[in-house]
Amino acid sequence: MAKVVKVEIVESKQRAAIVSSNYPKASANSTDKAASAISSQVQPPLKIRPSKGWVALQLKDLWHYRELLYFLTWRDIKVRYKQTLLGAAWAIIQPLFAMLLFTLFFGKLAGMPSDGIPYPVFAYAGLLPWMFFSNAVTNSGNSLVGNANLITKVYFPRMIIPGAAVGAGLVDFAIAFVILIGLMIYYHVGLTWNLLAVPFLLALATLLALGVGMWTSALNVKYRDVRYALPFMIQLWMFASPVIYPASLIPQKWRWVLWLNPLTGIIEGFRSSVFGANKFDWSALGLSTAITFAMLVYSAYNFRRMERVFADIV
Repeated sequence: MAKVVKVEIVESKQRAAIVSSNYPKASANSTDKAASAISSQVQPPLKIRPSKGWVALQLKDLWHYRELLYFLTWRDIKVRYKQTLLGAAWAIIQPLFAMLLFTLFFGKLAGMPSDGIPYPVFAYAGLLPWMFFSNAVTNSGNSLVGNANLITKVYFPRMIIPGAAVGAGLVDFAIAFVILIGLMIYYHVGLTWNLLAVPFLLALATLLALGVGMWTSALNVKYRDVRYALPFMIQLWMFASPVIYPASLIPQKWRWVLWLNPLTGIIEGFRSSVFGANKFDWSALGLSTAITFAMLVYSAYNFRRMERVFADIV
């Protein structure tokens, strides 16, 4: 049940009594006049109730607290590599070693096709957006619980917390992208003007990670077993995405199932923008864009609806 907050209003005659005590020479008629004047200004008790159903997103508050988003993002970046021997090199080590492992087992032993691209570069180009997405969703999913002290002490738009966790992953992506350029030069894969589409695809992956991260972070506040289910879900999601295999490997009649995964259009579009060998699959990319924005809007409204109880149960 919604809590009711009453604003108690002092009775008019009591206020008049206070006035008369300050001015003892005032007559009884003047006291009655003061009481009637105060009572005419008194309003009935005000009842404040939490809103029901869908609530406004209050995007103006997010813009007002944009500096807080910057500071929380910078804090997450510094905390991630604080007291580490390798520091920011972990942003390179993770996708690089995963690429070497996939190249050995899937490229050499299993003979996985790669659409005419050297498999190490092919795998790394798929791992780059995938690792950004998976790390962003994992960090943002646990962000509210990890910032419980901040949530219970001061008010600010709670969306900023998972948003900062997602934004911190952009630094890792930028560092790892430099290695991709080096691999392309080493394997003689030419650069094309399609690289101009990379910012759009990165923004799309960021919005998708933000939508999934907000949804899982809100659920994690209420159901703490989400923290255990989230890594398992991320692991399954990787094999359901064309990270280590091309989308062309799936038969045409079943390819629409793969397109329901919004990461399919993003990863395939990222490879097309980097390599320029294949044309953009606009159907898959358009469906990924539609699903991403639908997920983002749903997660934002659901997050705002659940935000009212975060401080009570976090």
